[in-house]
Amino acid sequence: MGRRVTIRDVARESGVSSAAVSLALNNRPGVSDGTRRRIMAVAREMGWTPNTAAVSLSAAQVHTVGLVLARPAPMLGREPFYMEFIGGVESVLLKQGYSLLLRLVDSVEDEVEVQREWWQGRRVDGSLLVDLQADDPRIGTLSSIGLPAVVVGHPSLAGPFPAVWTDDGAAIGEAVRYLAALGHRRIARVGGPAALGHSAIRTEAFLGAAAELGLADAKVVPSDFSGDDGSRATRSLLTSAQRPTAIIYDNDIMAVAGLGVAAEMHIAVPTELSLLAWDDSQLCELVRPRLSAMSHDVFRFGAQAATLLFEVLNGSETSSRPATGPTLVPRDSTAPPPSPA
Repeated sequence: MGRRVTIRDVARESGVSSAAVSLALNNRPGVSDGTRRRIMAVAREMGWTPNTAAVSLSAAQVHTVGLVLARPAPMLGREPFYMEFIGGVESVLLKQGYSLLLRLVDSVEDEVEVQREWWQGRRVDGSLLVDLQADDPRIGTLSSIGLPAVVVGHPSLAGPFPAVWTDDGAAIGEAVRYLAALGHRRIARVGGPAALGHSAIRTEAFLGAAAELGLADAKVVPSDFSGDDGSRATRSLLTSAQRPTAIIYDNDIMAVAGLGVAAEMHIAVPTELSLLAWDDSQLCELVRPRLSAMSHDVFRFGAQAATLLFEVLNGSETSSRPATGPTLVPRDSTAPPPSPA
């Protein structure tokens, strides 16, 4: 319908008054059992959910923002990025008197259903959409039901929604040029899932920068962002015939895992192998050697996303805007490659 289903919509479809719909959905006396059942059936068909109807009828605004993450619950607790991002979002919600409704799901398709239920059941005033894919199914479905939302990702992935994004392509190019300037000719990247929009953008930028610099052996190995998969990808690279002398990781967890694999294989960092992490965090500074990183103010990124969402909710003129991009922070894990024997 392109908008929320109202009491009047249910009343018109049921052939009863709005007052009767209110009584039925709130489970109050005043309507017959048969009428109540008919109203509930119509409400379900039109998108109402009985367990949230009371909230729906009590207030036009619920002062809640939704965020759905498609990832296992244990991984969220180990992932500094989303902990910092949520902290930034909460810093803005606190000032506005709003709460964050967070849900973990198994897939993007599950998120579509959760977001639809939240919006049509009036459990959220708007949502933040993260980890966008190319041709993401969330965009068409959620825009068609009128959900106010902000995409945390590149505008090319956002459809009609405004977006907040970092220039991942430029940052990857900077990382590749830095390692090449140190003398590395065999550079690899352990990326995130290939389906993710920002992973695809980084891959294209990585391979493009490598081609411009004449780095013929550039490789990309996809992963799921976990430490275990980062270890697997690192072992695969370090046991290959053309072993890289430098590896860029798409997050700090995988970079720390890669450092552990290098130690396990008795490959010295940075004298034999340079490592560089995306999304700088305390993890990068606590390990030895300290990890060079693309440093990004993730807390501020979350605050910028939430601020843009409130502009949408307030009916302000909005447009996509870039956030402060990652900057290179060289530390102890990067150095010139070993000289040929």
